[in-house]
Amino acid sequence: MNILRRASSSSPIVIASMKRPFNTLRISAELPGNPSPTLAHGIHVFHCPDQVGIVAKLSECIASRGGNILVADIFVPQNKNVFYSRSEFVFDPIKWQRKQMNNDFLDLSKMFNAVKSLVRVPSVDPKYKIAVLASKQDHCLVDLLHAWQDGKLPVHIRSVISNHDRVPNTHVIRFLERHDIPYHYLSKSKEKNIEDEILDLVQDTDFLVLARYMQVLSGTFLKRYGKDVINIHHGLLPSFKGGNPSRQAFEAGVKLIGATSHFVTEELDGGPIIEQMVERVSHKDNLLSFIQKSENLEKQCLLKAIKSYCELRVLPYEENRTVVF
Repeated sequence: MNILRRASSSSPIVIASMKRPFNTLRISAELPGNPSPTLAHGIHVFHCPDQVGIVAKLSECIASRGGNILVADIFVPQNKNVFYSRSEFVFDPIKWQRKQMNNDFLDLSKMFNAVKSLVRVPSVDPKYKIAVLASKQDHCLVDLLHAWQDGKLPVHIRSVISNHDRVPNTHVIRFLERHDIPYHYLSKSKEKNIEDEILDLVQDTDFLVLARYMQVLSGTFLKRYGKDVINIHHGLLPSFKGGNPSRQAFEAGVKLIGATSHFVTEELDGGPIIEQMVERVSHKDNLLSFIQKSENLEKQCLLKAIKSYCELRVLPYEENRTVVF
């Protein structure tokens, strides 16, 4: 299927050639030469009832302000009256100011009775504020902290919260102190409710990350927090429950291991899936290499899920599924 599209009368012609399996469409383009250093990069996601003309109006909205679409992902499920899209575009922030951009996409949202219409300009908009919850295992937490330090995650870590008391001279504590990130150890007791304490600490956050946090968050907590919570767990569930699932899987001789990152809901480990990764293991693996492979998958999977979320790639689909562009 060949498509020829002019994104703007003042912009170069964008040509893309692609196949459209099922009802999914992806359009990509590159600006010729060196784009102006004054151009900014924007991302827009749209979720609304399906009807004729949505793509045309989205393109017109961006092109009418001198913007140029670089990537457009579209998903229209078969036999369902619903439309999803994610667009990346460049624009001149002097000609299209941020407030005006919000108003333009709001008008579009009203026109199509959108369920969700969200625009983000990473170079201008504040980074997402998050809190990280972790227990004794460090691998996901450490990997997340180093990815943040290297600028790979567009987030601001407000705090790390744990039910495990780390001693002052550990790698994690030294890292957090060096970067002025508070560490809160919350011990269990009959006199206090840990979830109340967590809520007090995370009020000023955009979402939470559970980096191998081994406590179950109640439905009451999730409702009171009211924002997204992203979790990671090994992909061995539900076959190997309880303590030492990696050892259980190793002793059972499994040949495929994995990791799953998902949104937290009241159903334990049953929330909508954001990202999954798998890797083969064999009889050549000992328990140590088996666990290392499993932990590496968990680290990679969690980072990919957070990055996808921050880049507006994840949209809710049906009752317990996601669209991930």
